[in-house]
Amino acid sequence: MFSTVNVAKLGLALSALALIGTSWVGMQGVDTGQPKADDPKVDKLKLLPGFKAEHLYSPSDEKQGSWVAMAFDDKGRMITSDQYGFLYRLELPPVGSGTQKPKVEKLKVGIVQPGDTTVGMGYAQGLLYAFNSLYVMVNNRVNKNFNKPTGLYRLQDTNGDDQFETITLLKELKGQEGEHGPHSMKLSPDGKSIYLVAGNHVDVPQMDAYRLPSNWKEDNLFPQIKDPRGHANDRMAPGGWIAKIDPEGKRWELMGAGFRNAFDIAFNEAGDMFAYDSDMEWDFGLPWYRPTRICHVTSGAEFGWRTGNGKWLPGSPDNLPPLLNIGQGSPTNLMYGDKARFPERYRQSLFAFDWSFGIIYSIRLKPKGSTYEGEREEFISGSPLPLTDGMFGPDGAMYFLAGGRRLESDLYRITYTGTESVTPVAKAPVLTKEHQLRTQLEQYHQGANPAALAAAWPNLNHPDRFVRYAARIAVEHQPVAQWQDRVFAEADPQRLTQAAIALARQGTPAQKSQLLNALVKINYDKLPESQQFDLCRAFELIFLRMGMPEGADKEKVVAFLNPHYPAKTALMNRGLSRVLVAIEAPGVVSKTLALMDIKEEAGSKDLGLETSTASSDLILRNPQYGLDIAKMLEKVPPLQQTFYAVMLSREDTGWTPELRDKYFSWFANAFKYQGGRSYVGFIDKARKLALAHVPKEQVARYDKLSGGELLSKSGNDLATDFAPKGPGRRWEMAAALAAVDSGMAGRNYDTGKKIYAAVLCARCHSMRGEGGDIGPDLTQLGTRFSNKDMLEAIIMPNKTVSDQYASTIFTLKNGQSVLGRLINEDKLSYSISQNPFAADQLRKIPKKDVVSKKNSTESIMLPGLINSLNPDELKDLIAYLKAGGNQENEVYKANAGGSKGK
Repeated sequence: MFSTVNVAKLGLALSALALIGTSWVGMQGVDTGQPKADDPKVDKLKLLPGFKAEHLYSPSDEKQGSWVAMAFDDKGRMITSDQYGFLYRLELPPVGSGTQKPKVEKLKVGIVQPGDTTVGMGYAQGLLYAFNSLYVMVNNRVNKNFNKPTGLYRLQDTNGDDQFETITLLKELKGQEGEHGPHSMKLSPDGKSIYLVAGNHVDVPQMDAYRLPSNWKEDNLFPQIKDPRGHANDRMAPGGWIAKIDPEGKRWELMGAGFRNAFDIAFNEAGDMFAYDSDMEWDFGLPWYRPTRICHVTSGAEFGWRTGNGKWLPGSPDNLPPLLNIGQGSPTNLMYGDKARFPERYRQSLFAFDWSFGIIYSIRLKPKGSTYEGEREEFISGSPLPLTDGMFGPDGAMYFLAGGRRLESDLYRITYTGTESVTPVAKAPVLTKEHQLRTQLEQYHQGANPAALAAAWPNLNHPDRFVRYAARIAVEHQPVAQWQDRVFAEADPQRLTQAAIALARQGTPAQKSQLLNALVKINYDKLPESQQFDLCRAFELIFLRMGMPEGADKEKVVAFLNPHYPAKTALMNRGLSRVLVAIEAPGVVSKTLALMDIKEEAGSKDLGLETSTASSDLILRNPQYGLDIAKMLEKVPPLQQTFYAVMLSREDTGWTPELRDKYFSWFANAFKYQGGRSYVGFIDKARKLALAHVPKEQVARYDKLSGGELLSKSGNDLATDFAPKGPGRRWEMAAALAAVDSGMAGRNYDTGKKIYAAVLCARCHSMRGEGGDIGPDLTQLGTRFSNKDMLEAIIMPNKTVSDQYASTIFTLKNGQSVLGRLINEDKLSYSISQNPFAADQLRKIPKKDVVSKKNSTESIMLPGLINSLNPDELKDLIAYLKAGGNQENEVYKANAGGSKGK
């Protein structure tokens, strides 16, 4: 459901004191410059002009858990679910009623016995009220408090007492429960069925019908490397999926798949479906990383998620591209604004919720061919604001929840109070000719139809990619015997390529040679690049589905493609290298290594991975999740070089001693860059795949040359001299102060210094003339502040935020906001620093684009950063801070029982 960042790792990252400046300064008596808010929960929200926010309720204050799902029933009441607890029903105060609070009722579901405290129904990540029923998507490992397994349930009030006493399990869902399990539900546009979405840890149940043909595979010539830390390693194609069911849950139809962990879906007024899919932040800095993205989910859609490094490029013709790449984040809710009492442009927008960075994006949809393009605007943001679910209520207001993972939870309402009209304009959706054609072709995605081939085949070369995709899926639904001969007779190169992809997926190995011979007759030079890439993918799928080419077939493919490698763009070089390395084309090793010498390959922005939100804009919005982004942006890995290095790791032939030396030296250099949590492990696994192709007597030499000595035993991290031993704990103020105040005897200077260094404090702070200058100098800290002061600043960094070190929120005329530390300004622009690990990298913001600016109320220091330490390590760290790094300080005097170390 939410981001998969390992929070324990962030405790280790105690970049702690790396980002501690905002709190230490507060203790020095500097005025924060922050006005006291009447309601800090509302004051922290950044809203667009004309919109008003109300904080309605805090379930955490009433010990009602952390709410992650909502629905409105037929009486306009809101129903919510605690992620790990009960369902609740709320009667909401009318808009404009002032401080009136909702009436909240814990729902008693099922036959409840007196004194029974177990959960009758809850643990929901999706709720839908429809067909006089409440549908509940339970995501749960059966436990003593709640005995219902993961699955879809229907609750009904059959005796008229306004409670749900009837519980029907419509389908139990299998897989790994958790935040990548089954999620939200939406009523279909025609009001006759239900759509539901599940993450990639849920097995696709047996369906009654499949819009996407069910013979899915990994389909990747790239050497497979699964996540070195084990995430989703047993989750294979097709990843996350979307299904349509009838109200009774008896008929299930797969509508699309290939998602990582889309949490929610939404429909616009034309009946088109959209999803907001998640990223894998452990993959930052790697060529297969895909950002969070808005997807237009058409009939039979495939979006190419595969485990580990197997994710497909958006350009691959057998999957669909995103409508819009957002950037890093953790998608939760998605909704459409057609029911909002907002200005017209927001009624034609998607609203996408990001849990990690606390942003609601407005994505205005504009028709483009048979699909759309999206115009992104930051609608609401706050820090912290862990967004979970939202809906437009019967009153046209936007309601949303914050919480999840047992975090503090809140319910908000957003209304428009500006001067623009909020009266809906009744009009039919404008459908382009391409849109109409696509939907006509999609009727042939439901099985064999005598009219399908006549309608679909001519559109295999349609200029619109979504139309071509719909045509190919329609062909694949027809018996192969009816169209296989037509493939070999096809003269149009684009239709032939698309038909070859269809036959590779649905045909038999006996057709391989004939299919390859048809493709090599295409005039490659006369194709536009997009068709050249599609052609490369057709070869790849034939090899994967029908078998690698041999003999004369192999020679023909080499002769056809090898002269065109290397190409001018990153996209084509990825496509060509996959095929040519796999079939060991002559000279492919030297050609590929030559490409690895290029620092920034021309055309590297043609991969479909550019984001609409700059990564640097996210760092200071949530330091906990921004830490990896900051580290990566300080030393960005060479993505295209990494792709080639992994591709060559499968190659046996074509090596000389000089080429091998050059290749394996690249790996040692690659470890100097920084990426997500799995970056080092992925590079090491590729290195080890390559070592398996080295003569045994040379393995030791190339292991050393490629940086084997730089790594920890697991290969997932760089070896370091010191890491906290732990075990850690969730330190609260009282326990931490008690541990430190129990006595500082026996403190070790060396250990304290190593902890200080291991957690990167020096990156942002100076001590005794060494270190960074993002935060204040800590040399004299112990002479002015008590143990309590220091611990309070570490554990509760937001308590006092100084304007000297605070970040500034700049609101721009286009509705976006930019966050960073204001370093300087002139008449024309502000210069800000957004990365605490690369403070000298400044971004200029033209003053003419700025509407307003204010200090952020959130510290850029991570909360709870001592949680990786045991009590003795905590004492050693505090002792080192009190001593200001001075080994001769009183803290370490022998008569105090301390140890200076050596």
